[in-house]
Amino acid sequence: MPTKKYEEVLNFWFDPDVIPLHFADDHDFDESIRERFLETWEEACEGLLVEWRKTIRGRLAEIIVLDQFSRNLWLDSNKAYAQDKMVLILAQEAVNHPEYKSLSQKEKQFILLPFMHSESLALHDWTKHYFLDLGNEEVLRFEKLHQEVLEKFGRYPNRNSALGRESTSEELRALEISKNGFYS
Repeated sequence: MPTKKYEEVLNFWFDPDVIPLHFADDHDFDESIRERFLETWEEACEGLLVEWRKTIRGRLAEIIVLDQFSRNLWLDSNKAYAQDKMVLILAQEAVNHPEYKSLSQKEKQFILLPFMHSESLALHDWTKHYFLDLGNEEVLRFEKLHQEVLEKFGRYPNRNSALGRESTSEELRALEISKNGFYS
């Protein structure tokens, strides 16, 4: 049985004071996630949040825990990406859920982010229409930037160190030039 209800994750993540921190490099924010949700993250990694999947909002919460919280909790570690395959399956199921269309644009965005985080161009192609249907130009722009990185390198070079992958000289040059950290 999960120690927290999925509503706690959603209330936290979509709190107006938290929304500006979603993609910020903020140690205090990361620590607040660790304090509040580390145990929930561990349960999600073990597949113990199965009850949450009965509703689309519960699926959304589990996706946020496995995709977003992983990156907040374990930045620069292989743990940040360890749940990516599991969360991709959850996201694939979520976009096909009959209640997916009832979600807000912001909620749908977080169901789609695991696809953006994927290093598979095939998955980016598969989800292109979902990003277009979202109707958010900024999100669509970031999806296109992610695709461009994959087309150029076949992976996200910023992950290489955390994943124990050797960077090519071209990747190292791109990372050196890129100060916005986008090559992740």
